[in-house]
This record gives sequence, C-alpha cells and structure tokens, in this order.
Amino acid sequence: MAEIGIRIREQREAIGMTQEELASKLGYKNKSSIAKIETGANDIVQSKVIEFADALNTTVSYLMGWEKTNVNSRKKGVTINVLGRVAAGIPIEAITDIIDTEEIPEEMAATGEFFGLQIHGDSMEPKFSEGDVVIVRQQDDAESGDIVIAMINGDDATCKRLRKYRDGIELVSTNPSYEPMFFSNEDIEQKPVKIIGKVVELRAKF
Repeated sequence: MAEIGIRIREQREAIGMTQEELASKLGYKNKSSIAKIETGANDIVQSKVIEFADALNTTVSYLMGWEKTNVNSRKKGVTINVLGRVAAGIPIEAITDIIDTEEIPEEMAATGEFFGLQIHGDSMEPKFSEGDVVIVRQQDDAESGDIVIAMINGDDATCKRLRKYRDGIELVSTNPSYEPMFFSNEDIEQKPVKIIGKVVELRAKF
C-alpha cells in the first residue's frame, strides 16, 4: 500500500492542504498518523480510502492507482520565486537573488503574498536540510509554535520555530546542537528582530 501513501501526499500537497488539516478532516488525533500513511509505515483499510478521496477532492480509483490521471486534481497554479537569500532592508519583491520558481495552488495564493526560500545550514535539521525550499507566506507576526522566517539585527533572514512569551520571544532551532535565542521585548525593538513570514510548506530536495 506504499504507492497509495505517495498519491495521498501528492494530492494533499497539490491542493495546499497540511497534514494537520487532513488529520483533522479524517478524525485522526494528530498529523503523525497521516505522515505514517504517506510514507507507507501504516496501511489503511480500503473502506478508509473513500474518506481520503473525499477529503482530498479526488477519486478512490486515482488513490488506488486504477487510473493514472487525476481528473479532479486542481491543475491550475501560481508561480512564485524561490530566493537564495533575503537581505535586510530590501523588499521581497525587489530581491534579485532568484534561484528557481515553485508553483502553489490558486487557493493558497489567494490567501496572501508568497515566496520560496532556500534553506542554508543545518540548524533546522532533521526537518529542513541544506538546499531544501520552504514556501513562505509574507506576514509580520505569527503564533507561538509556528515556523517563521525572521530577521535578526539586520542580518540575512533565518528559519526558526517561534515561541512567544510575555516578556519576549524565542527563536528555536530543531537541531539540538543550537541553543534557543531569546529576545526581550526591548531587544525586538532595538536590534531589531522582525518576522517577515510564516513557513507553510516544505519542498524537500532529494
């Protein structure tokens, strides 16, 4: 059943749905259940495939591999630029360090302005690795727990997990070799520390 997991992941990404959103639609407690199905670690019973097809706006035949063309897949997309770096003081739309393009669904594009950013370094491993591309919605704030792109002290943008506290914020690497960076509310104003976007999707490079 590994192939069905691949098709579930591809269709989920094609319509701009997160693993959390799919898990919620199908009544799973968390996204790990979806991740295990997509990687083939867990099988799903054939009756459950109907629910997956409905949630993903596709057909059972497509998910099962009985038809090669996904007639319900929303093929239209919007092309966004993938940036090699984001430098302080330069508006996103003015950056010339464009290394590639990615396509996002129209439904996603309608929710804001987006750009792609190539990951450098290993501070966010194992989730994000050197050369991976993240899809970022431009915004100047985010919720605690979100993965964000932030500017610190006028340096190039960095990808970190955001933790909010009453007296400041913490930017956390997923790689335990890196210590969390805490910034007081005063630091945020003076350095400054600025959130420029929220990571909404990972496009891993193999």
